[in-house]
Amino acid sequence: MAIESIDKACANDATQSRACEVAGISCRTLRRWRESLRLHGDMADRRQVTAAQRSYPQSLTEAEKQAVLDACNSPEFRSLPPSQIVPILADRGQYLASESSFYRILRATGQGSRRGRAAAPRNVAKPKAFNATAPNQVWTWDITYLPTLVKGEFYRLYMVMDIFSRLIVGWEIHQDETSEHASALIAKACLKHGIAKDQLVLHSDNGSPMKGATMLATLQRLGVMPSFSRPSVSDDNPYSESLFRTIKYCPVYPSKPFASMTDAQAWVLKFVRWYNNDHRHSGVRFVTPAQRHEQSDLKLLTKRSEVYEKAKVEKPLRWKNRPIRNWSRVESVWLNPPKEHRTTSEMKMAA
Repeated sequence: MAIESIDKACANDATQSRACEVAGISCRTLRRWRESLRLHGDMADRRQVTAAQRSYPQSLTEAEKQAVLDACNSPEFRSLPPSQIVPILADRGQYLASESSFYRILRATGQGSRRGRAAAPRNVAKPKAFNATAPNQVWTWDITYLPTLVKGEFYRLYMVMDIFSRLIVGWEIHQDETSEHASALIAKACLKHGIAKDQLVLHSDNGSPMKGATMLATLQRLGVMPSFSRPSVSDDNPYSESLFRTIKYCPVYPSKPFASMTDAQAWVLKFVRWYNNDHRHSGVRFVTPAQRHEQSDLKLLTKRSEVYEKAKVEKPLRWKNRPIRNWSRVESVWLNPPKEHRTTSEMKMAA
Protein backbone atom coordinates (compact mmCIF):
# COMPACT_ATOMS: atom_id res chain seq x y z
CA MET A 1 0.00 0.00 0.00
CA ALA A 2 2.86 2.36 0.79
CA ILE A 3 4.50 1.68 -2.60
CA GLU A 4 1.22 2.23 -4.43
CA SER A 5 0.58 5.49 -2.54
CA ILE A 6 4.08 6.76 -3.32
CA ASP A 7 3.74 5.83 -7.00
CA LYS A 8 0.42 7.64 -7.15
CA ALA A 9 1.92 10.75 -5.55
CA CYS A 10 4.86 10.71 -7.98
CA ALA A 11 2.44 10.41 -10.89
CA ASN A 12 0.83 13.64 -9.65
CA ASP A 13 4.17 15.51 -9.87
CA ALA A 14 5.31 14.93 -6.26
CA THR A 15 8.99 14.16 -5.72
CA GLN A 16 9.89 10.68 -4.52
CA SER A 17 11.89 11.99 -1.56
CA ARG A 18 8.96 14.13 -0.37
CA ALA A 19 6.51 11.26 -0.81
CA CYS A 20 8.77 8.93 1.19
CA GLU A 21 9.09 11.54 3.90
CA VAL A 22 5.31 11.76 4.24
CA ALA A 23 5.10 7.95 4.33
CA GLY A 24 7.71 7.84 7.08
CA ILE A 25 10.34 5.85 5.19
CA SER A 26 13.56 6.64 3.36
CA CYS A 27 14.17 6.38 -0.38
CA ARG A 28 16.68 3.61 0.39
CA THR A 29 13.94 1.56 2.10
CA LEU A 30 11.64 2.08 -0.88
CA ARG A 31 14.34 0.81 -3.26
CA ARG A 32 14.93 -2.25 -1.04
CA TRP A 33 11.20 -3.03 -1.03
CA ARG A 34 10.96 -2.76 -4.80
CA GLU A 35 14.01 -5.00 -5.26
CA SER A 36 12.61 -7.59 -2.86
CA LEU A 37 9.29 -7.62 -4.71
CA ARG A 38 11.07 -8.00 -8.05
CA LEU A 39 13.30 -10.88 -6.95
CA HIS A 40 11.19 -12.75 -4.39
CA GLY A 41 7.62 -11.53 -4.77
CA ASP A 42 7.42 -10.37 -1.15
CA MET A 43 9.07 -7.87 1.20
CA ALA A 44 10.31 -10.18 3.96
CA ASP A 45 13.42 -9.01 5.83
CA ARG A 46 16.16 -11.33 4.64
CA ARG A 47 19.02 -9.69 6.48
CA GLN A 48 20.93 -12.43 8.32
CA VAL A 49 21.97 -10.32 11.31
CA THR A 50 20.47 -7.02 12.41
CA ALA A 51 22.48 -4.16 13.89
CA ALA A 52 21.18 -5.01 17.37
CA GLN A 53 22.36 -8.63 17.00
CA ARG A 54 25.89 -7.83 15.85
CA SER A 55 28.66 -8.36 18.35
CA TYR A 56 31.85 -6.33 18.58
CA PRO A 57 34.47 -8.32 20.47
CA GLN A 58 36.92 -5.42 20.38
CA SER A 59 34.54 -3.12 22.32
CA LEU A 60 35.41 -2.07 25.84
CA THR A 61 33.54 -3.84 28.59
CA GLU A 62 31.60 -1.92 31.20
CA ALA A 63 34.38 -2.60 33.70
CA GLU A 64 36.99 -1.21 31.31
CA LYS A 65 34.90 1.89 30.68
CA GLN A 66 34.56 2.42 34.42
CA ALA A 67 38.34 2.09 34.80
CA VAL A 68 38.77 4.88 32.24
CA LEU A 69 36.31 7.10 34.13
CA ASP A 70 37.99 6.34 37.45
CA ALA A 71 41.36 7.34 36.00
CA CYS A 72 40.02 10.56 34.45
CA ASN A 73 38.31 11.59 37.69
CA SER A 74 41.18 10.69 39.99
CA PRO A 75 42.76 13.63 41.89
CA GLU A 76 45.85 13.37 39.70
CA PHE A 77 44.09 13.49 36.33
CA ARG A 78 40.75 15.22 36.91
CA SER A 79 42.01 18.54 35.51
CA LEU A 80 43.89 17.03 32.54
CA PRO A 81 42.52 16.16 29.07
CA PRO A 82 42.88 12.63 27.68
CA SER A 83 45.66 13.85 25.39
CA GLN A 84 47.74 14.33 28.56
CA ILE A 85 46.43 11.36 30.53
CA VAL A 86 47.12 8.66 27.91
CA PRO A 87 50.87 9.41 27.50
CA ILE A 88 51.38 9.60 31.27
CA LEU A 89 49.74 6.18 31.73
CA ALA A 90 51.83 4.78 28.86
CA ASP A 91 55.02 6.01 30.57
CA ARG A 92 53.94 4.00 33.61
CA GLY A 93 53.40 0.89 31.51
CA GLN A 94 49.60 1.07 31.73
CA TYR A 95 47.13 0.95 28.82
CA LEU A 96 43.42 1.38 29.48
CA ALA A 97 42.08 2.47 26.08
CA SER A 98 42.94 4.66 23.13
CA GLU A 99 42.84 8.43 23.40
CA SER A 100 39.73 8.59 21.18
CA SER A 101 38.02 6.04 23.46
CA PHE A 102 38.82 8.23 26.46
CA TYR A 103 37.14 11.20 24.75
CA ARG A 104 34.16 9.08 23.65
CA ILE A 105 33.55 7.73 27.16
CA LEU A 106 33.81 11.19 28.70
CA ARG A 107 31.34 12.62 26.17
CA ALA A 108 28.90 9.79 26.86
CA THR A 109 28.90 10.64 30.56
CA GLY A 110 28.60 14.40 30.08
CA GLN A 111 32.21 15.14 31.02
CA GLY A 112 33.52 16.00 27.57
CA SER A 113 33.72 19.75 28.19
CA ARG A 114 34.37 20.23 31.91
CA ARG A 115 35.84 18.13 34.68
CA GLY A 116 37.58 18.86 37.93
CA ARG A 117 37.74 22.58 38.74
CA ALA A 118 36.46 23.67 35.32
CA ALA A 119 33.14 25.23 36.24
CA ALA A 120 30.21 25.56 33.87
CA PRO A 121 29.66 29.08 32.54
CA ARG A 122 27.31 31.27 34.51
CA ASN A 123 23.87 31.74 33.02
CA VAL A 124 23.39 35.46 33.62
CA ALA A 125 19.88 36.70 32.92
CA LYS A 126 19.45 39.26 30.17
CA PRO A 127 18.91 42.83 31.42
CA LYS A 128 15.36 44.03 31.71
CA ALA A 129 13.94 45.50 28.52
CA PHE A 130 12.97 49.18 28.52
CA ASN A 131 10.84 50.98 25.95
CA ALA A 132 11.31 54.74 25.55
CA THR A 133 8.36 56.57 23.99
CA ALA A 134 9.55 60.13 24.77
CA PRO A 135 12.77 61.95 25.67
CA ASN A 136 14.27 61.66 29.17
CA GLN A 137 12.87 58.21 29.88
CA VAL A 138 15.92 56.02 29.23
CA TRP A 139 19.52 57.19 29.17
CA THR A 140 22.62 55.13 28.53
CA TRP A 141 26.22 56.03 29.30
CA ASP A 142 29.74 54.68 29.09
CA ILE A 143 33.41 55.68 29.18
CA THR A 144 35.90 55.56 26.30
CA TYR A 145 39.58 56.39 25.93
CA LEU A 146 41.08 59.38 24.16
CA PRO A 147 44.82 59.08 23.32
CA THR A 148 47.42 61.45 24.77
CA LEU A 149 50.98 62.28 23.75
CA VAL A 150 52.26 59.94 26.47
CA LYS A 151 52.23 56.35 25.23
CA GLY A 152 49.98 54.14 27.34
CA GLU A 153 48.15 57.05 28.99
CA PHE A 154 44.65 58.16 28.03
CA TYR A 155 41.99 60.70 28.89
CA ARG A 156 38.62 59.26 29.86
CA LEU A 157 35.57 60.56 28.00
CA TYR A 158 32.34 60.14 30.00
CA MET A 159 29.29 60.46 27.74
CA VAL A 160 25.54 60.14 28.39
CA MET A 161 22.94 59.66 25.63
CA ASP A 162 19.14 59.67 25.50
CA ILE A 163 18.18 56.55 23.51
CA PHE A 164 14.85 57.96 22.28
CA SER A 165 16.29 61.08 20.65
CA ARG A 166 19.99 60.02 20.48
CA LEU A 167 20.82 63.38 22.03
CA ILE A 168 24.09 63.61 23.98
CA VAL A 169 22.71 64.96 27.25
CA GLY A 170 26.01 65.20 29.13
CA TRP A 171 29.74 64.62 28.82
CA GLU A 172 33.00 65.26 30.66
CA ILE A 173 36.69 64.37 30.30
CA HIS A 174 38.82 63.24 33.23
CA GLN A 175 42.22 61.72 33.89
CA ASP A 176 40.79 58.62 35.56
CA GLU A 177 37.63 56.53 36.01
CA THR A 178 35.83 57.00 39.32
CA SER A 179 32.26 56.76 40.51
CA GLU A 180 32.63 60.30 41.92
CA HIS A 181 33.18 61.74 38.43
CA ALA A 182 30.30 59.69 37.06
CA SER A 183 27.86 60.69 39.81
CA ALA A 184 28.71 64.38 39.36
CA LEU A 185 28.10 64.12 35.59
CA ILE A 186 24.74 62.38 36.03
CA ALA A 187 23.64 64.90 38.66
CA LYS A 188 24.48 67.81 36.33
CA ALA A 189 22.67 66.18 33.39
CA CYS A 190 19.56 65.50 35.47
CA LEU A 191 19.53 69.11 36.70
CA LYS A 192 19.99 70.47 33.18
CA HIS A 193 17.13 68.44 31.70
CA GLY A 194 14.77 68.73 34.66
CA ILE A 195 14.61 65.04 35.52
CA ALA A 196 12.06 64.29 38.23
CA LYS A 197 12.19 61.37 40.64
CA ASP A 198 11.17 57.97 39.24
CA GLN A 199 11.21 59.39 35.71
CA LEU A 200 14.49 58.05 34.33
CA VAL A 201 16.24 54.71 33.76
CA LEU A 202 20.03 54.91 33.46
CA HIS A 203 21.71 51.97 31.71
CA SER A 204 25.45 51.26 31.77
CA ASP A 205 28.09 48.56 31.75
CA ASN A 206 29.33 46.71 34.82
CA GLY A 207 32.49 48.74 35.47
CA SER A 208 33.48 50.03 38.89
CA PRO A 209 32.56 53.68 38.08
CA MET A 210 29.05 52.49 37.15
CA LYS A 211 28.48 50.38 40.26
CA GLY A 212 30.51 52.32 42.82
CA ALA A 213 28.91 53.27 46.13
CA THR A 214 29.01 57.02 45.33
CA MET A 215 27.29 56.48 41.99
CA LEU A 216 24.57 54.24 43.37
CA ALA A 217 23.91 56.63 46.26
CA THR A 218 23.57 59.54 43.82
CA LEU A 219 21.11 57.60 41.66
CA GLN A 220 19.04 56.73 44.72
CA ARG A 221 18.99 60.37 45.81
CA LEU A 222 17.94 61.52 42.34
CA GLY A 223 15.29 58.83 42.00
CA VAL A 224 16.97 57.31 38.92
CA MET A 225 16.61 53.56 38.31
CA PRO A 226 19.96 51.90 37.46
CA SER A 227 20.23 49.18 34.82
CA PHE A 228 23.36 47.17 34.01
CA SER A 229 24.65 45.05 31.16
CA ARG A 230 25.71 41.46 31.59
CA PRO A 231 29.43 41.00 32.30
CA SER A 232 31.53 41.12 29.10
CA VAL A 233 28.48 41.58 26.83
CA SER A 234 28.86 44.82 24.88
CA ASP A 235 25.62 44.23 22.93
CA ASP A 236 23.65 45.02 26.08
CA ASN A 237 24.76 48.66 25.76
CA PRO A 238 24.52 49.17 21.98
CA TYR A 239 23.67 52.87 21.85
CA SER A 240 26.78 54.03 23.69
CA GLU A 241 28.97 51.61 21.74
CA SER A 242 27.54 52.95 18.48
CA LEU A 243 28.08 56.53 19.60
CA PHE A 244 31.73 55.87 20.45
CA ARG A 245 32.24 54.25 17.06
CA THR A 246 30.82 57.36 15.40
CA ILE A 247 33.24 59.50 17.41
CA LYS A 248 36.34 57.44 16.61
CA TYR A 249 35.56 56.95 12.90
CA CYS A 250 34.17 60.35 11.93
CA PRO A 251 36.28 62.14 9.25
CA VAL A 252 37.33 64.97 11.58
CA TYR A 253 38.63 62.72 14.37
CA PRO A 254 42.24 63.83 15.03
CA SER A 255 44.91 61.68 13.42
CA LYS A 256 47.32 62.54 16.23
CA PRO A 257 46.87 62.22 20.03
CA PHE A 258 45.51 65.15 22.01
CA ALA A 259 48.25 67.44 23.29
CA SER A 260 46.31 68.41 26.42
CA MET A 261 42.99 67.94 28.14
CA THR A 262 42.00 71.43 26.98
CA ASP A 263 42.49 70.35 23.35
CA ALA A 264 40.47 67.19 23.95
CA GLN A 265 37.62 69.13 25.57
CA ALA A 266 37.56 71.66 22.71
CA TRP A 267 37.35 68.90 20.09
CA VAL A 268 34.65 66.92 21.93
CA LEU A 269 32.59 70.10 22.44
CA LYS A 270 32.71 70.75 18.70
CA PHE A 271 31.73 67.14 17.96
CA VAL A 272 28.79 67.19 20.41
CA ARG A 273 27.40 70.40 18.86
CA TRP A 274 27.63 68.87 15.40
CA TYR A 275 26.15 65.53 16.51
CA ASN A 276 23.22 67.05 18.37
CA ASN A 277 22.32 69.83 15.95
CA ASP A 278 23.54 68.88 12.46
CA HIS A 279 23.94 65.09 12.27
CA ARG A 280 20.89 63.37 10.77
CA HIS A 281 20.64 60.07 12.58
CA SER A 282 19.66 56.96 10.62
CA GLY A 283 17.95 55.40 13.65
CA VAL A 284 15.36 58.19 13.91
CA ARG A 285 14.47 58.71 10.22
CA PHE A 286 17.39 61.05 9.55
CA VAL A 287 16.39 63.94 11.76
CA THR A 288 18.87 65.52 14.15
CA PRO A 289 18.88 64.43 17.81
CA ALA A 290 18.00 67.99 18.86
CA GLN A 291 14.94 68.06 16.58
CA ARG A 292 13.73 64.75 17.96
CA HIS A 293 14.47 65.71 21.58
CA GLU A 294 12.43 68.89 21.11
CA GLN A 295 9.77 66.72 19.37
CA SER A 296 9.75 68.92 16.29
CA ASP A 297 10.61 65.94 14.09
CA LEU A 298 6.97 64.99 13.40
CA LYS A 299 6.33 68.19 11.48
CA LEU A 300 9.54 67.73 9.48
CA LEU A 301 8.78 64.10 8.62
CA THR A 302 5.22 64.97 7.59
CA LYS A 303 6.60 67.59 5.20
CA ARG A 304 9.00 65.01 3.70
CA SER A 305 6.09 62.63 3.08
CA GLU A 306 4.16 65.39 1.33
CA VAL A 307 7.14 66.14 -0.92
CA TYR A 308 7.37 62.47 -1.92
CA GLU A 309 3.62 62.15 -2.47
CA LYS A 310 3.68 65.18 -4.74
CA ALA A 311 6.62 63.79 -6.70
CA LYS A 312 4.81 60.46 -7.10
CA VAL A 313 1.72 62.20 -8.48
CA GLU A 314 3.83 64.18 -10.96
CA LYS A 315 5.89 61.17 -12.14
CA PRO A 316 4.06 57.95 -11.19
CA LEU A 317 6.13 55.75 -13.53
CA ARG A 318 9.15 56.13 -11.25
CA TRP A 319 7.29 54.36 -8.44
CA LYS A 320 5.37 51.72 -10.48
CA ASN A 321 2.65 51.21 -7.85
CA ARG A 322 5.21 51.06 -5.04
CA PRO A 323 4.70 53.12 -1.87
CA ILE A 324 6.83 56.15 -1.19
CA ARG A 325 9.75 56.01 1.20
CA ASN A 326 8.71 55.48 4.80
CA TRP A 327 9.02 58.82 6.61
CA SER A 328 6.77 57.86 9.52
CA ARG A 329 8.01 58.82 12.97
CA VAL A 330 9.74 56.20 15.13
CA GLU A 331 7.35 56.24 18.07
CA SER A 332 9.30 54.03 20.47
CA VAL A 333 12.86 52.83 21.00
CA TRP A 334 13.74 49.62 22.84
CA LEU A 335 16.76 48.95 24.99
CA ASN A 336 17.53 45.20 25.01
CA PRO A 337 14.16 44.40 23.41
CA PRO A 338 12.44 41.02 23.84
CA LYS A 339 12.38 38.74 20.80
CA GLU A 340 8.88 39.74 19.74
CA HIS A 341 10.03 43.36 19.38
CA ARG A 342 13.46 42.68 17.87
CA THR A 343 13.32 43.81 14.24
CA THR A 344 16.01 44.34 11.64
CA SER A 345 15.76 48.10 11.88
CA GLU A 346 16.06 48.04 15.66
CA MET A 347 19.13 45.81 15.55
CA LYS A 348 20.94 48.21 13.19
CA MET A 349 22.17 50.88 15.59
CA ALA A 350 24.42 52.71 13.13
CA ALA A 351 24.88 56.22 14.39
